[in-house]
Amino acid sequence: MTTTTLSDVRPDPPHSPGPDDGTLETFGYRQELHRSLGRYASFAAGFSFISVLTTVFQFFAFGYAFGGPVFFWAWPAVLAGQLLVAACFAELAARYPISGAIYQWSSRLSTPSFGWFAGWIMVIGQVVVVAAAALALQMVLPAIWSGFQLIGTDPAPTSPDGAANAALLGVILLALTTLVNVLDNRVMSLVNRVGVTAEIIGAVLIVVLLLTHSERSPSITFHTEGAAQEGLLGALLVGSFAAAYVMIGFDSAGEMSEETHHPRRTAPRTILTALGAAGLLGGLIVLGGLLAAPSLTDGRLGVDGLSYVLTSSLGDGVGKALLADVVVAITVATLAIQTAACRMLFSMARDGQLPFSARLARVNPRTGMPSAPAVVVGVLAAALLLLNFASPEAFLAIGTTCIVMLYLAYAMVTGPLLVRRLRGQFSSAGTDETGAPLFSLGRWGIPVNALALLYGLFMTVNLAWPRAAVYDPAGGHWYFQWFTVLFLAVTVAAGLAYRAFRTRPTVPQAVPEAEPEPAAG
Repeated sequence: MTTTTLSDVRPDPPHSPGPDDGTLETFGYRQELHRSLGRYASFAAGFSFISVLTTVFQFFAFGYAFGGPVFFWAWPAVLAGQLLVAACFAELAARYPISGAIYQWSSRLSTPSFGWFAGWIMVIGQVVVVAAAALALQMVLPAIWSGFQLIGTDPAPTSPDGAANAALLGVILLALTTLVNVLDNRVMSLVNRVGVTAEIIGAVLIVVLLLTHSERSPSITFHTEGAAQEGLLGALLVGSFAAAYVMIGFDSAGEMSEETHHPRRTAPRTILTALGAAGLLGGLIVLGGLLAAPSLTDGRLGVDGLSYVLTSSLGDGVGKALLADVVVAITVATLAIQTAACRMLFSMARDGQLPFSARLARVNPRTGMPSAPAVVVGVLAAALLLLNFASPEAFLAIGTTCIVMLYLAYAMVTGPLLVRRLRGQFSSAGTDETGAPLFSLGRWGIPVNALALLYGLFMTVNLAWPRAAVYDPAGGHWYFQWFTVLFLAVTVAAGLAYRAFRTRPTVPQAVPEAEPEPAAG
């Protein structure tokens, strides 16, 4: 990775020297972001990106509509696969505690060019995720109060009125999260921690209340009645979209490494605990929703999803109170995802790898925040929401595209990591800031890594497959059926064009062959 020259050095952030201060110097960077996050804040960064309430409420209806009750079993399968990926990421977070995790890890494990494309795909995917998360408000707010339906009268997100209203609510939310991402990392962290705490409490309450209001037994999860996809395999493959969308973003704890105390020790553990906690709670919410739904055949579960279950089974008062907690979760999730995208832009720009790198890499010494990336991500995500005004099908196209982008970026890390392992070039030797050994998979590294890569590639193909019934249910819009493939192709083509016609890099691009060994403190 590049080394900061004397002319690039800016004043140190206003914090007391501590055992974390020398971490970045071994990689050639200065400490500019304020290191103020503890273990819970690091956990909150990963958990809030996953945001089990946001994504389960957003995609439950989709999973049920296409998979029927059996779509529940896609949940533990996806969780197992993502835990394999998260275990590999935990090792890398201990060895490379740097912002822009996917970009940094892939660059150091492979080549600078390959790593650049991993970062490029990841950051664009994150921008899409920000937009998709903001759209989730439409699944909740109109169910709480009809006055939140500002455009038209039909709140269904697949209707023209619902799609347009979702975009409007999303833009308002993005304006709020952009402001928080500019203010101060302590404000951002406080909002994140409070929001995650409220989300966990709300998720537990939802699980308990749904399970205590069960209308049927868990054996219903072996049924496919009502599924749009024929056969058990088809129902599970398409039904897995819901779980796949939920369980992404656990790497955010690694993205925030430069702002975390004792990142070599903290980030690996919070990556795994954030995914594990979200996976467990999300699975129980899905199961509870299936058991407590007033009806599995009236068609409402595949349209209105969990909002319908809460208000119908628990009553308007309790149901709407819990939905208000979901609104908090959606807000915090959008904030956390935007923050992660900002750190990726900042990390790539710091190496001179993006247009306007000098501006994007600038950190406000008072707030410790890279303000320009926050504005860029907010504006791009808001612009992407305009697709929702054009057609309701864009709602699903945006959501599924971002999943594919992130899965592919993850594979661009686990792939080179596996090659390094097989060549005997990867080691987790070293100690963290407390003197304890770094997190390591040990002898399980190769099998876990191989399975993580195979799982990631399989899910990338499964999610991107141009199923007309999924991406263009109304028919006649071939570009929606191929939206994910086309979007990915345009992303890669734009990256190739930028790298081909860039006159010169701002700073050298070479990654040193010899990586510094992690050391305590």
